[in-house]
Amino acid sequence: MEKFERKPVTDIGIDETLNKVDESTIKKAIDWVLRKEASARLKTFVETCMRCGMCTTSCHHYLGHEGDPTYAPAAKVKQTIWDMLNKNGNVSKDDIKKYARIAFSECNLCRRCVQFCPFGIDIAYLIALVRRICCLIGAVPQYIQDQALSHMQTTNMLWFRQDEWLDTVQWLEDELRAEIKNARIPLGKKNAEILYLAHGLEAKYMTGLLTNMAKIMNVAKVDWTMPDTDGWDYTNKAFYAQDQETLQKVVRTHYEIAFKLNVKRIVMGECGHAYRTGIYEGTRLIGWKENPIPYLHGVEFFYELLKSGRIKIREKIKEPVTLQDPCNIIRYRGLGEKLRYIVNSLCENFIEMTPNDDHNYCCSAGGGMIDAGPPWKMARIEGGKVKAEQIRDTGAKIVIAPCHTCHKGIEDLNDYYKLGVHVKFLTDMIAEQMEIP
Repeated sequence: MEKFERKPVTDIGIDETLNKVDESTIKKAIDWVLRKEASARLKTFVETCMRCGMCTTSCHHYLGHEGDPTYAPAAKVKQTIWDMLNKNGNVSKDDIKKYARIAFSECNLCRRCVQFCPFGIDIAYLIALVRRICCLIGAVPQYIQDQALSHMQTTNMLWFRQDEWLDTVQWLEDELRAEIKNARIPLGKKNAEILYLAHGLEAKYMTGLLTNMAKIMNVAKVDWTMPDTDGWDYTNKAFYAQDQETLQKVVRTHYEIAFKLNVKRIVMGECGHAYRTGIYEGTRLIGWKENPIPYLHGVEFFYELLKSGRIKIREKIKEPVTLQDPCNIIRYRGLGEKLRYIVNSLCENFIEMTPNDDHNYCCSAGGGMIDAGPPWKMARIEGGKVKAEQIRDTGAKIVIAPCHTCHKGIEDLNDYYKLGVHVKFLTDMIAEQMEIP
């Protein structure tokens, strides 16, 4: 394997933390995670890997860096988890800095490599353990730390106060009534069929997306409500840091609001990682065997509305369209077929990427890479080169990205690689193309 060589990057969340900790603290964190928190999967995966290299070309970072073997999935494990185990946890601060760089900026936890491993080794799980160790030490990119702290204090990602949330929703309801007479965005309504949770950005910077979801709800005559308290934001940026304590607190808050309002189901918008925390990571950490209330991604919800005829498409989009498959709802949940039903309902000229569905490449922004902030932007832009090539090869003018992270990540790739495409959410497309009585 070639030498690990990277351009220097300064991130105070990692660098300043490591200036303050000693190596005994580092060993304590490693021992705790690998001996107390890690499951039998760690031992099984480490002892099963044959170093066969079948996972190598599955990784967009490897392909985007001209086949540098240090970016291969197995190499990332060898340079992190295996290194800790070989050194019995006695690692240096420089080692932790290297581990953090690999775990937060060179692996999106997308699990594409799992599709190619003959033994099904989950490298995303192993890299998540590295992140967890870095979290306990405090060596996490500063931008991710800030968002996780906001979740801890306010249960949303942007330090948005409860009164600001209520004012925003009331303002959006007034705006919506200009188009749909007597439209409502109900808050704190008991016994509704659906509790809808929003993305943090939709309350502050992307309010049009929340308005369009409310428009869909009103046209489809859905019996719905939103929280009138803290806990309305479905994002869970603590997942990126592997801050498991905050992660489960946020998920528990969502379910407790659903219990209090006695709703039948929880529906969230277009986000991959939050869906994963809501139905897998958070409930597992809380200790629940199953989700106490059905928890639906926007793709599942839109599929239901279109399939049942509650939403009717007025006119299909004629421009050539392609589709990004978000890792956390496709490889983790298998929603590819439902997603394609929606796209074909909306579009006349749908062109698949190659490869696609559960073998599609990650957007290179997921797993917290875009949330790591400006210091790490070029790491995801370079890793996203193969995604940019995929999009260009389709000749499409519109890229549908049913995930906030994919959406922003592909927008950045579009700007950098001059793809000349428009990136859209399903929510906006449905609101624009549906019949409004």
